[in-house]
Amino acid sequence: MKTLTTAFAVLAVSATIVSCNNTTKNSEGETQDSTALADSVGAIAVNPLQHSKEFPGATLKISSITSEKVGTDSAKITVKYDISNFTLTEQTEHDHHMANSHEGQHIHFILDNKPYAALYKPEHSTMVALNSEHYLMSFLSRSYHESIKTQEAHKLIKFKVDGEGKLTEEVAPKDIALFYSRPKGDYKGDDTKALLLDFFVTNGSLAADGHKVKASINGQEFTLDQWVPYEILNLPMGENTVVLTLVDKDGNALTGDNVSVERKINLSAQ
Repeated sequence: MKTLTTAFAVLAVSATIVSCNNTTKNSEGETQDSTALADSVGAIAVNPLQHSKEFPGATLKISSITSEKVGTDSAKITVKYDISNFTLTEQTEHDHHMANSHEGQHIHFILDNKPYAALYKPEHSTMVALNSEHYLMSFLSRSYHESIKTQEAHKLIKFKVDGEGKLTEEVAPKDIALFYSRPKGDYKGDDTKALLLDFFVTNGSLAADGHKVKASINGQEFTLDQWVPYEILNLPMGENTVVLTLVDKDGNALTGDNVSVERKINLSAQ
């Protein structure tokens, strides 16, 4: 297992001590995490990325959430947002070559830790079943899909819908939780060279001596103890599987809601 930590790591062969916040190049010129072994060229790599453009004061709030019974078994949920110090549809300045939305900055709308909907307007409607409970995570996203990782830029709520379609918010979750964001869907051409790995942690933090995220990518495991964006390199064409799991300081998987998520993504040359 590879561990990405803030501690110093010794590279095999070269025995050079470097910080894991730095990146190195393998023999193919591809960026490698500083903890990667020199003979790992061609293996999947996961590297922490440099800090992105910041958005001081960016704020996301839910101004209203309403429901309406539709048919005999469903309810239409409508969420409206208030946003400050952040502009939807604007392109975020960046100097990397990962997938970028041509529609610009947006909101990631994540219901029950399923693949997100990208919102370019501050309102969204979706259908849910009657007599059901749900988690809704919303956060502001840069145009290249990296979340803004601040308390003010996200909102997590839990709600239930009764048999008549009435929505009631429940007590806000207090346990540490993990919400999957990227990678997602299909990647083609140049977008397959480096994929963004990004997630949102609530009610807690990650640390070398605390909670961590275990990332299993096609069965190859990485332990992430920084809440930062990462890049995934050297994925094969075709279907790939990414599993993110919250673990404790000893590496034991947590139990409860929103602690482990699995996604399938697809890569193609064109």
